[in-house]
Amino acid sequence: MKLKVRVVHYHCQGRDCWYADIDDADDRQPDDPFWYADGCRTQAEALSRACTELAALDQALAAGTLPARISAQTAAA
Repeated sequence: MKLKVRVVHYHCQGRDCWYADIDDADDRQPDDPFWYADGCRTQAEALSRACTELAALDQALAAGTLPARISAQTAAA
């Protein structure tokens, strides 16, 4: 499985914010990622959080657990 991290800069309530998500590298629609973090204060924070999550996903994949998309996680809750 090939995963990608996307980091986006945007303005939120008059301040700069950063968003990061992790998705399948072949998925052209970024509407249902495996993970996301919204409202990060800096690009470095967004990247750090994404790298931490990538490491956790890597360990899960090595153990044979496939990641679930956000929609599947929400439906299960």
